Amino acid sequence: MALKQDLVVHSSDILQSIQPEDHEQSTSDTSVAGVAYGSLAAKVINGGIAGVTGVLATFPVDLSKTRLQNQKVVDGKRMYNGLIDCLTKVVRNEGFFSLYRGIVPNLVLIVPEKTIKLAVNDVLRSHFSENGTKSLTITQQILAGAGAGTCQVVVTAPMEILKIFGQDSGRLHAMPGGAAIASSSPVAYVWRTHGIRGFYKGVGATIIRDVPFSMIYFPTFAILNKQGVTNEDESPPFMHTLASACVAGATAAVAVNPCDVVKTRLQSMHPAARKYKGVLDCFWSIYSEEGHKSFWRGAQARAITIAPLFGIAQSMYCLGIGEQFLGLPRPSMA
Repeated sequence: MALKQDLVVHSSDILQSIQPEDHEQSTSDTSVAGVAYGSLAAKVINGGIAGVTGVLATFPVDLSKTRLQNQKVVDGKRMYNGLIDCLTKVVRNEGFFSLYRGIVPNLVLIVPEKTIKLAVNDVLRSHFSENGTKSLTITQQILAGAGAGTCQVVVTAPMEILKIFGQDSGRLHAMPGGAAIASSSPVAYVWRTHGIRGFYKGVGATIIRDVPFSMIYFPTFAILNKQGVTNEDESPPFMHTLASACVAGATAAVAVNPCDVVKTRLQSMHPAARKYKGVLDCFWSIYSEEGHKSFWRGAQARAITIAPLFGIAQSMYCLGIGEQFLGLPRPSMA
């Protein structure tokens, strides 16, 4: 009987010693999961703030870029002669608020688009660097950018279709048979004429624009931004991050402008617009009929748009407003 009592007491002691450890392990797992979800939520908040702020600041210039790339030469004349001329004519003929035509779908979809782009790049960089314990090679930085550019296309393609439809409506309204189309709801028109596939028209061109863009932008930004670090425990100054993102964005934008011209042409919804069989057919047709200079139409407007767009978006993202709101550690901007 005494032996039985000793066994019961000993077993009770063992259980008591094990249970706190199990509880601590469970609490630790829950804490890690909570931080992971909190970090994801913070990236969504940061991506949303970054995207909306950038779009509101740069949309009119982006509208002029779309119209400059889509316009055709008729009787030796163009509707617009450069960025300033385009913006001036839009305000004079269509009103100030026409500068923001097509912005609604952009504002709605820019949150997931920027969140995916910036967050995927962060996640892949963290993976390649083994959570910051190793330095990234230039190849790994390019691969992280490529992954970000590829993943964002699922949102970017329909966003670009709806944005271009809205931005180009003023130009279409002035063309024969374009008034009815220009006054239509972008979503309703695309769905009625092309179905769900219409929202992904020109997706191949979107991929060949966005993937190379991200492969150029993110490594360039990281290299430039790192120059502002004076202490390994500190982040670069906000204005240095802003300038680094502007330079990286403008560089990448100009480099992939030919792909952007092809994408814009393929995604035009006007019935009278030239129909192409695909990316290669569009590229060759533009080159053979209009010359190589046509691939650089809107390059100035695109650089002027993308530089501040990514400058504002990247620096706002790096501010870590989402982390501050959720009580998480601020991310490093280096």
